[in-house]
Amino acid sequence: MRKFIIALLLLLGVIFVIGKLTELQSIAETLQRAAWPFLALAFIAQIAWMWNQTASFRAIYRALGISESYPSLFLMAAAANFTNVIAPSAGMGGMAIFISEATRRNYSPARATVAGAVYVLFDYLGFLCVLALGIIVLIRRDDLSMVEITASALFTLAAVVLTTLLFLGMRSAQALGKALAGMARLANRVARLFSRRPYVSEQRAYEFAHDAAEGLRELRHNPRGMLLPALLALTNKTFMMLILLSSFLAFQVPVSIGTVIAGYSTAYLFTIVSPTPAGIGFVEGSLTLALSSMYVPLSDAALITLVYRAATFWLPLLFGMLALRLIEHTRPALPLPACGEGN
Repeated sequence: MRKFIIALLLLLGVIFVIGKLTELQSIAETLQRAAWPFLALAFIAQIAWMWNQTASFRAIYRALGISESYPSLFLMAAAANFTNVIAPSAGMGGMAIFISEATRRNYSPARATVAGAVYVLFDYLGFLCVLALGIIVLIRRDDLSMVEITASALFTLAAVVLTTLLFLGMRSAQALGKALAGMARLANRVARLFSRRPYVSEQRAYEFAHDAAEGLRELRHNPRGMLLPALLALTNKTFMMLILLSSFLAFQVPVSIGTVIAGYSTAYLFTIVSPTPAGIGFVEGSLTLALSSMYVPLSDAALITLVYRAATFWLPLLFGMLALRLIEHTRPALPLPACGEGN
């Protein structure tokens, strides 16, 4: 069954790429026109971002008492990024990669899920810092619209909900269980509009909360273990802004740091809140329009957007497809001891 699912995901990936051949051709033509030193810098920064993402997962895993190798986490994170695009399911498609590997390697799937939630939380908090600066830039340039305000409000709401759930888990497994069960009931009510069977098990929500709370309590007693993931969340955004800056320099388009911050804020905001996976279609349009509104010529804005998406979307997508294949060919690993055991 596992092999069938991975084969299906790879097939969907191939179909997705074939469906985007026209866009890929446009990107290829654009890359040929760019100055290669800055183009190389953009792709190097993206690779550094992937390593930075893995370092963040590893720090969170260690804080939760899970020992996992850096190369394995690198492949899992890359495969999760790919799965979230090919099989969008509010991030749960990618989370299934971590859960599956946790089961195979004999450590708690609930803790692996918590690690993913903590990573997303720090990613959101890190972006909120950049988003605040981006909004200030847009206000000063009189470019802030209701679209950005609404998207920012939705993003902030998602960050607040996730923070609340993790806080409840740190305080009490019962409180987290009640919150998750309430969310399960809401999901089941919506699901009954289409099917008579419940979509989520409320009992399973309580069981998951109990396991997850154990890992969250370790975080509560080890707050210093969260300092590194918090720092890496900020460097994560720095790499992304470096990619956008390199995209400007690749076409010798004058740019200010305010434009880079505001442009990146717009691009990442619509990556998160758009109804399409990874903001496909929305990011391209919103970033082009945002840069154009900041006095970047429309033709240059379109070129810059294509280079930015080539580095931040297509490179991770194609590598994620390869990573998923490599994970499938790895042999089942022996159970790994928790951090600190066997030292």
